[in-house]
Amino acid sequence: MFLDPKAVHTDAAPAAIGPYSQAVTSAGLTFVSGQLGADPGTGVISEDFAEQVRQALTNLKTIVEAAGSDMTRVVSVDAFLLDMGNFQAFNAIYAEFFKDHRPARVVVAVAALPREAQVEVRCVAAQRG
Repeated sequence: MFLDPKAVHTDAAPAAIGPYSQAVTSAGLTFVSGQLGADPGTGVISEDFAEQVRQALTNLKTIVEAAGSDMTRVVSVDAFLLDMGNFQAFNAIYAEFFKDHRPARVVVAVAALPREAQVEVRCVAAQRG
């Protein structure tokens, strides 16, 4: 079953920095675009890795909720790290957001991210019934 895609936007998360939506819902799923650790009010990205991760996951959570879902309905997460040396620190903060919920996940190292960020996270979440 295919349903027409619907863009999701919330002012409580950073605006897209290119020609894309913060998220799109279709067929009972929400596809959240990659989120950097940018503060939604100022656009500033901290130089601190842990602060970037917390803000990126907060932005992700905000968009998931704006789409009518929640973090317990996230089915898949993709994370992009500038430095795999930060993998354990990423996992510790990630666990704060997902607690006992364990979505499918991939974490990959990348050569660069937009705005000189150290982390970017995207996800797919199921909509509430």
